[in-house]
Amino acid sequence: MINSDNVKKIDVVRYFLQGRHQQPQRESGLAFSPTNIALCKYWGKRDIELNLPATSSLSVSLPDKGAMTELRLHNENRDYIILNGTPVDSESVFAKRTSQFLDLFRQDTQWYLHINIKMNIPVAAGLASSACGFASLVSALNDFFDWQLATRDLSILARLGSGSATRSFWSGFVEWHAGSRHDGMDSYAEPLNVEWPSLCVGILPISNAEKPISSRDAMMRTTNSSILYANWPKKVLQDMAIFKQAMKVKNFALLGGTAESNALTMHATMLSSWPPICYFLPETIEMMHQVWRLRHEGLQLYFTEDAGPNLKLLFQDEDTSSVKEHFPTVEVIRVFD
Repeated sequence: MINSDNVKKIDVVRYFLQGRHQQPQRESGLAFSPTNIALCKYWGKRDIELNLPATSSLSVSLPDKGAMTELRLHNENRDYIILNGTPVDSESVFAKRTSQFLDLFRQDTQWYLHINIKMNIPVAAGLASSACGFASLVSALNDFFDWQLATRDLSILARLGSGSATRSFWSGFVEWHAGSRHDGMDSYAEPLNVEWPSLCVGILPISNAEKPISSRDAMMRTTNSSILYANWPKKVLQDMAIFKQAMKVKNFALLGGTAESNALTMHATMLSSWPPICYFLPETIEMMHQVWRLRHEGLQLYFTEDAGPNLKLLFQDEDTSSVKEHFPTVEVIRVFD
């Protein structure tokens, strides 16, 4: 427990790194973290500084989709970032956010990093790129410095960079506990001991363009101005219980329907914000209506949508051919392969 009434990110980092190496212990650090798709969304914070969520959330990780990060020392007085083979402008939001996060770990020692990130998902398009990015960065630091931190501790550290990153350390279903402590030490993620071999996620690309407003800014505007947001915690509490029941009895319609309802409720809070926030594109709406039409015709198909225009389809393996027929551009991922 951190003995302070006003806990900062640096306090959390110092707590975990006390007595641990302050300099790299090997030539490089390397780590992969999967992206995660929230079924029960994280939307709203009880503590902005520590990225402590207003509610718990639940996600499913996508195997082989995410970020691979390699770290080496850089002999200049700044970090140097390469993303998918292209150098990142040091003045960009991406570079500044990454370096500011690394500043938390530099503490009394000065070192800078050559950071090589390879992502096989679009960046800033509502596919949790920041989640897997910060999770892989923290894991690579743990490898590079040989901190030997437990995965739960890495989950807490990654949360300081991106809330959803706390869920990107495991495969399968993952729950992020909201916690109640002011220092956030009880707000971490852990995997659920549930497997669903037939579960598939279909990534339906609509736009890879960077979204007009970041998730962080959209979340703040929603919590500050949406009249509907007051009911969001109640919705999450209800949905979390339904999700766990659906997983227990393997009721796919219950799982898919609850995920779709949860996503649409989150977007309703955004639409009722001021100024309104709308991530839907015309193609997003068109695809939603197609899912609803197909479900009416008997296909067990659902969708979820994060803070971006792209839909993620939820269906079972037996319906893969039908889904591909109606959505030729979909990328099918078997979650538990």
